[in-house]
Formats: sequence, structure tokens, C-alpha cells
Amino acid sequence: MKDIIILDGGMGTQLQARGLAPGERPELFGMEHPDVIEEIHRNYIKAGSRVIYSNTFGANGHKLVGTGKSVAEVIGENVRTARRAAENSGTPGVRVALDIGPIGELVEPLGTLSFEDAYELFREMVTAGAEAGADLVIFETLTDLYEVKAAVLAAKEHTKLPIWVTMTFEQNGRTFLGAAVPSVAVTLDALGVAALGVNCSLGPVELLPIVDELMEWTDLPIIVKPNAGLPDPRTGAYEMTAEDFGREMVEFARRGAVILGGCCGTTPDFIRALTAAVSNGAAERPVRKKRKGVASPGRVAEYGKLNVIGERINPTGKKRLQQALLEEDMGYIKKLAISQQEAGAQVLDINVGAQGVDEEKIIPYVVKAVQSVVDLPLQIDSANPKVIEAALRVTNGRVIINSVSGERERMDAIFPLAKHYGAAVLALAMDERGLPETAAQRV
Repeated sequence: MKDIIILDGGMGTQLQARGLAPGERPELFGMEHPDVIEEIHRNYIKAGSRVIYSNTFGANGHKLVGTGKSVAEVIGENVRTARRAAENSGTPGVRVALDIGPIGELVEPLGTLSFEDAYELFREMVTAGAEAGADLVIFETLTDLYEVKAAVLAAKEHTKLPIWVTMTFEQNGRTFLGAAVPSVAVTLDALGVAALGVNCSLGPVELLPIVDELMEWTDLPIIVKPNAGLPDPRTGAYEMTAEDFGREMVEFARRGAVILGGCCGTTPDFIRALTAAVSNGAAERPVRKKRKGVASPGRVAEYGKLNVIGERINPTGKKRLQQALLEEDMGYIKKLAISQQEAGAQVLDINVGAQGVDEEKIIPYVVKAVQSVVDLPLQIDSANPKVIEAALRVTNGRVIINSVSGERERMDAIFPLAKHYGAAVLALAMDERGLPETAAQRV
């Protein structure tokens, strides 16, 4: 299977076997023992890995507080170690992925970390990794789509690195914080990542139905990086042998996944078995079927389905809402959001255009308030591209722009925003003569 990209396996257990003490930060250990890290990378390359993950999973400004080390120092040294391993391995074409995990603090509304602060933490990491020579960035083991959005935007806006994302799912098909497979696929596809998939939490067998569903919602390259099965609850040891792991991983390749590796509990032996199994199964690999009918970016629901949009958060003719916006009364706006969801709305329109209201300033607060109480897709309704962008930056998932109505200058400003932030566009099919009467004229 020549098109398969083999990743590496677990880093933590490899470090523990080489002296990493309980509670010690792997990234700092790597700075003190670069030869150990380089050896681990080389072992994975010898086993078949063609993308190795830098030892930078937790090297963010939140986790490094009090260590006396800066993000740039920690990421720089560990990425350069991976770079040396790749270049001195004798194997051409090995790429270094800047490995970034969760910040370690929940983003609003689930926690207290603001979206803007999360963005800055990721920005600091990705710029350091790019400067140190990483070939791509991989955000992994994430469970919150809002945190993922901050990460992806930081990488898109401050580096030219290809972006891969893998999220961690429970057996119920949702992340620990509740993101469903379709939402993950649609959001990441729309944000413009180069590849997406799953890692950690489960073994190959348990991840099969999740990966199958993921493929139904995106045509992007699929990444699969499972654990070595499920751990024994008494000992914490993982159940699979390297040969079992390789045999089970072939099934993902048969179904169309093209980027394969291992997570917790996997070793170079697992990657060697994976490489051999995938190579031996080359003749059995079918062509992955393309999805039909609906393009995924910004997708909220399938065509043909009626979607009810709640329009109560629009101050036109609503004095009480106008007053709430002027007074920044988010409690009232939350009540409007909840009541519309309870009444059956499937999408919520948000419009803050009222006399005396600074739309660009207040719309992020309104979006955050609504997202804290409902989980519906949002429709951002404004004629001002700056207001729309201020809202798009803080939306935590599926979003629609309601603004395009024939004005060329406004359309030219809106569509780049839709592409950058992964939004759908609700177009009012009008021209300078008004609303056409026939479907053909509207098209």
C-alpha cells in the first residue's frame, strides 16, 4: 500500500522505560536528555515511521508556568532533536510533526479560559515549532471543538504548516466533552485542515465504527492512531500484542484510511508489525468511495430536510431585546435562546443591529452567551463584514452567515470569511430588480 503514511507510536511509555520519573514533564526531560529522545525517534523510523511526532505534546504556556523555561525554548529544542533524528536516520523523506495536545484548561463556556487566550497559547506554540523546522503541525487527543478551532486558526494565521487534527472519542461516538463525529468532521473539513481523524482512548476494534462514520462526512485523508487495545483495569497494561495490532490496523487501510500509527501502549515493535501488515495487504485495498450529494464544508443538514431557524434574537421591532443589548443583559438573551430551542428551533439567528449598539463589540459576548446554554448551529445575521468576523472567531462549531444579498462589495468581503472560518452562507437570491419570481431566475 504505497499511499499509506506510517506514523510513530507512543512516546510516554518509551520515556518511562528510560528514566522519566512520575510527575516529570516529558518535554523538559527531552531537553535534558536529547540523545534519549533522538534514539526513540530513530527506533520508530527504523520500524517504518515516515512521520515522527516531536516531544512537545504539553509544551504550552499554561503547563510550563513555574518551570523557568519558555515555550520557544522547549518546543525549539525538542523539534530540533526530532529534526536531527529524521535527517540522520538514513531514510529519506521522514517528516517531523509538531505535536500539540490540549492546553490543560477548559475553554469557555465549559471552563474559564477565554477563546482569545487559548488562541494566543496555540499561536505561541505553532510559531515556535515552525521556526524550529517542523514540517507540519498535528493537534491531537483533543475533545473540545472550540479548543480545536482556536488551535487551527492560530496555525492557519501564523504559519504555513499543513494542519492535521485527531480527536479522542468514547465508545458512544462522542468526545468526552460531547462532540459528535459528524460535527467534528464538518467543522474541521470546513476550517481547511489537511487531514483529520482519531487517536488515543480506544483500540483499533473499538474505533472502527467511529472511523466508518467519519468517512461518511468528509473526503479528507483519514488518520487513525489507536491505543494498543484497552488497558487491564487492574494493572493498566494494554491487552494487544504487536502482531494483533498490525492485523487489526489493516482493516482501516482496507476501508480507505491512509495515515496510520499507534498511541498509548504502542512501541516500535507495534509500528514494525503495522508496517509489515499494511505492506502484505496491498492487494486487498479498494479505492475509497467518494461521498455523494452534499459537500461537507459548513454542512448543517442534508438537502431536502426542512430546517427551522429561530429569529427571536433580532432586535428589529423588539424593544425589550434592544434594551438588553444596550445594557449587555446576557441573561435575557440566554432565555431567548433556550426558549427557541425548546420550541423546536434547529438553528438560531443572531442579529445585534440596534440603534446605539456597538455591533462589533457586543456580538462576541452574545455568541458566547448563547453557546453557553444551547448547542444549536448559529446563523450570524449582519450587513457588516467586521461584525460577522467578530462573531465567527468565537463560534464553537457549525455556523451560517446570513448577509449576502446582491451587493458585490459585500459579497467580496463575506466569501473569504466563510472560507477562512468554515462557515456556510445563506444567500438571499436578489438582484438590483428585487426578488425574482421563478426558481430559474433566482438560481
